[in-house]
Amino acid sequence: MLFGQKQTLVMVKKVDFGVYLAESLKEKENKVLLPAKQVPQGLCPGDEIEVFLYKDSQDRPIATTNAPKLMLGETARLRVVSVGKMGAFLDWGLEKDLFLPFREQTIKVKEGDEVIVALYLDKSSRLCATMRVYPYLSTQSPYQAEDEVTGMIYEISSNFGAFVAVDDKYSALIAKKELYGKPEVLDMITARVVKVKEDGKLDLAIRQKAHLQMNTDAEALLELLEKNNGTLPIGDKSSPEKIRKWTGMSKNEFKRAEGRLYKERKITVAPEFISLM
Repeated sequence: MLFGQKQTLVMVKKVDFGVYLAESLKEKENKVLLPAKQVPQGLCPGDEIEVFLYKDSQDRPIATTNAPKLMLGETARLRVVSVGKMGAFLDWGLEKDLFLPFREQTIKVKEGDEVIVALYLDKSSRLCATMRVYPYLSTQSPYQAEDEVTGMIYEISSNFGAFVAVDDKYSALIAKKELYGKPEVLDMITARVVKVKEDGKLDLAIRQKAHLQMNTDAEALLELLEKNNGTLPIGDKSSPEKIRKWTGMSKNEFKRAEGRLYKERKITVAPEFISLM
């Protein structure tokens, strides 16, 4: 019998509290209980039934006809329903919530959070969740360059950028140079596919191509000026770090947006500041 997967078993015995299932009628040792409330009407010894196997709160093997939100080795976005002394518990569609140990959390989660997790078997053959989903994500996405996708950031690396689970299951990366603002783990993002790598992983960009992004950046810069009493302490001679701190843009992107507003006669420019006209 396989925990964490759907499988077809045979009814071998009926009891007051349910029926016992096994791989065949001849099996005498490895039987699992299907509780009475889940037994279909008319099920008889020898009949086959598809079930999902896991362990109950007392660590006993149990079968269910309910469909969980993920199978062994798969990923899914699940909601945190509670946090205990050993970890968090997630709603995965079954009566017993799915355990997410503290050691498998990449950030501390709280009740109400939605997290991307994979399902694995621990050393005691118990099904658990892990937020370390990189090796479980699929590289067989249907997407191509320039497609728009949505996903959740599940890890941020100071060296590489933000790792994203597109559609909760496809492997993707927003390169460090493409990161803007202050993205955080568990943020949902919409991005553009820049490239599909040979291994199937996706390279993403949050921002549009330069000629399209310039309009958006110009509007954002104008709004930022209005919020700061019409003046910003950045200009053509400001450092890239200072410009990014104030605007979230690279220096080139800032200069394009600044140039657009200047041509439209909406701002005045100086080496170290810009102001509304």
